[in-house]
Amino acid sequence: MPPLRGIIIKHVLPSAAGKRHASSATSWATAVADARHKVQSYVSRSRDPFLNLSIEHYLLQSTPPESTILFLYINRPSVIIGRNQNPWLEVNLGLLNAARVSPKKLTEPPGLGAVDLVRRRSGGGTVFHDEGNVNWTVICPPASFTRDKHAEMVVRALRGLGVDRARVNERHDVVLDQAERGSSGDVEEGDTHRTQYTSDDPNAPRPLKVSGSAYKLTRLRALHHGTCLLSSPNLNVIPHYLHSPARPYIKARGVDSVSSPVGNIGLKNQDFTQAVAKEFAAMHGNNTFNGELGEDLLQVVKIHEGCEELKSMDWTYGQTPQFIFSSYPNEEDDRPRPGIPGTSIDTRLFIKARHGIVMEAELSVGSNGTSDSATAKAFEQRLKDRKLFQLRDWANVLRSERAQHDSEIKTLAQWLNSTFVTGSC
Repeated sequence: MPPLRGIIIKHVLPSAAGKRHASSATSWATAVADARHKVQSYVSRSRDPFLNLSIEHYLLQSTPPESTILFLYINRPSVIIGRNQNPWLEVNLGLLNAARVSPKKLTEPPGLGAVDLVRRRSGGGTVFHDEGNVNWTVICPPASFTRDKHAEMVVRALRGLGVDRARVNERHDVVLDQAERGSSGDVEEGDTHRTQYTSDDPNAPRPLKVSGSAYKLTRLRALHHGTCLLSSPNLNVIPHYLHSPARPYIKARGVDSVSSPVGNIGLKNQDFTQAVAKEFAAMHGNNTFNGELGEDLLQVVKIHEGCEELKSMDWTYGQTPQFIFSSYPNEEDDRPRPGIPGTSIDTRLFIKARHGIVMEAELSVGSNGTSDSATAKAFEQRLKDRKLFQLRDWANVLRSERAQHDSEIKTLAQWLNSTFVTGSC
């Protein structure tokens, strides 16, 4: 990859940068909006997921409508949920928040320490980011957008690095075929949807997903991004973070994640970044406006505001589509399910929430799952219209039920604290 040209914005400490710090960010913001810059390519040197996703959104909103943009970045360990997903359903919040509550606390399964939770602005499912994968984004005019176009770009980049098992599947993801060579018969040269290892046999080993896809489409722009697993050291831990203990009890509107077997490609981040940039230039022209981006872009007002929004509880949890939590089958969700761990089968809890705010709540405890009407009404009044993500201690929420059913309520409160209580973003 040739040296980056154009404005190079590197991370410098504010104390050393002074006015030059803000000036370089302002110059960059002006330049990216210049209609003459029809092809732009950037690499972020920040590992902050809130900042990188805010830069991405800024590029979507601020670059010229006819321009095509490549943005490459790496995030520190973080769970990224889709725009229309439910964090209580998608994420093990107890494991995620353990390090925030007590950094030295041992968890089962063992955690990674501090891991961010971010709701991105595009659709799609939940993914785990760390320093072993590179995230790629292409922004282009809607007229030139297809869901496969830039996934195919990534496949060509991988094949150029010797990864001949890479292809685009029917879900527009990049996968590595795992069948024996020759399983696919004759494959046309340049076919990015089949390899010599592709098999149509349902009993053949399943391909490994190495890069998913998510999209955001506006009237003037189309965004396609994915994350490419190269050398993540956390593949054995990731499933624990993406398995919520509340899943059996939640019926949600919005988008569910689709689980797929995943694997590392075994490439260095820099090699992949250079190969993708080279392929992007081959597609869109070498006369690109390039740059390295750093944390000084927080000086750009819209990027700073976007970063603060992504960090807010109202965005992360308050954007959750309507869902119900129920410990028992009901008219809206008749699935069989286990009882809440450690509690009696007669303990029944029901919560309906929209945008993280409780709309309905019912609790019955004890013999035959009954509570007197006054107790039941008091419970609903304590929860109704409250933000579910602001509840910090369920023992306090359940306090009036403790007199008669102290042990049962303690167990229920402990489970809810580990499952529902959110950490600060």
